[in-house]
Amino acid sequence: MSYSLNEIEAASKRAARGAGYSWGCAEEAAKATRWLCANGQDGVTILAGLLERRLAVSADHAPTGQEGEWRADGELCPLVAGAYLSDCAHQLAKDAIHMRRVAAPLVILPFAANAARFHKCCVTVDIDGQLAITDGVALSCPDGIPAQAEELTVRTGGELAARCRSKSRATPDPDSWARLNEYAYRTYAPATDESRLLGAGAGLSDND
Repeated sequence: MSYSLNEIEAASKRAARGAGYSWGCAEEAAKATRWLCANGQDGVTILAGLLERRLAVSADHAPTGQEGEWRADGELCPLVAGAYLSDCAHQLAKDAIHMRRVAAPLVILPFAANAARFHKCCVTVDIDGQLAITDGVALSCPDGIPAQAEELTVRTGGELAARCRSKSRATPDPDSWARLNEYAYRTYAPATDESRLLGAGAGLSDND
């Protein structure tokens, strides 16, 4: 079944929040998932896989610093690292940014796209030797990117070769979509007698 990119973004935001991320980080997750889907990637499966790693529940997955190589005490969360990358995009004018042990490395690509728009040039993301390139809008990305990257480098430059086909709707893997919605449901408040009296559901009486 296909979904609009707006539906993908809304579900992704709630899912990320349901997995324990702040609303601000959940918004970034939603925008990243939408961007990936718009560029022909199964962003839903990528996000669902990331959420199942439970990186939001610990501070061990944030970069310990922005000098030198970015690394965390555990796996590096790409949502947190991506937010750092957006804040540090200007640094790419001087040197590349290196990261270690990045979970779900494809999630970095939308943030690299932000950097590409900032610098008005292509940005290349080297994921364990495989190159993904974006000009901020379009994407060139090989198949078979691993679920974790031991080494990831972001730098300016590169040329878009075979561009991923852009899409206005997404057809996510059904199991991944179901998993995403399971996380999203965690953000819904349970029904109470008071909420039913205020109009939620059928109320306290059922005349059917």
